[in-house]
Amino acid sequence: MRDCYSKPNIIPVFRGATKSLLGQTISAGDFHGKDGLGDAPHPDAPGLDLVQKEGAVSAMIRIVNENPGEVSLVATAPLTNVALAVKLDPTFPQKLKGLYLMGGNTDSRGNITVCGEYNFAADPEAAYIVLNEFICPVYIASWEFTCRSELPWAFCDGWLAQDTDKARFMKQIFKQIMESSSSNKTQGFISCDSYAMAAAIDETYIIETDHKAVTVELAGNFCRGMMVVDHLEILKKTHKAHILKKVDLEKFKTLMMNALK
Repeated sequence: MRDCYSKPNIIPVFRGATKSLLGQTISAGDFHGKDGLGDAPHPDAPGLDLVQKEGAVSAMIRIVNENPGEVSLVATAPLTNVALAVKLDPTFPQKLKGLYLMGGNTDSRGNITVCGEYNFAADPEAAYIVLNEFICPVYIASWEFTCRSELPWAFCDGWLAQDTDKARFMKQIFKQIMESSSSNKTQGFISCDSYAMAAAIDETYIIETDHKAVTVELAGNFCRGMMVVDHLEILKKTHKAHILKKVDLEKFKTLMMNALK
């Protein structure tokens, strides 16, 4: 663990927005622990002093402007910062190589509200802006898709048993999540964000997608934050998203194994 934190090549972290666009909040509970890392503290863990002075939105705009057409953006949280980026720089989306999202739902199956997936429900306005204003290729790993693509528990045991600092760190921070998932008697581990990241790394792992126009419901007692898939093309939108439907799970397993080597 000590070696994991003492390496000099630290990935820069930029501070993003602290609230949704409208300032409303919705709690995800303690699924990832109170600290977001499974409550697995370490005395040598990097502190807030390593957070960059530049803000996350400014950094995204700068990096994309410096590398037009070369940057793939992977968003695995509420889309507040991504929405702010397009509002500050309307040309931001067209300069991206692609946008890969984990969020939204296709079958009205919520995981934080009756019909809302957390990342979209936490900031529906931001999700609406992103899905309606980003004209670059957009790939979506929805909540239902990730639930249908779980990793067998036997694979997870081998994945976390690798003799590396990364695997030991991952095992420690995932301990709480694994126990919670297994207690719910699921058939395997749902590694939600990893599906979007894998698509950005190797698009050949994507076997099938639904190419549909999408938007987000902003009103309603139960449906606020729900992703709307336009199967009938009533919205008349020219830009459509690629909603992941089927992927090569063997390639996905290989990517996951390599990530902890």
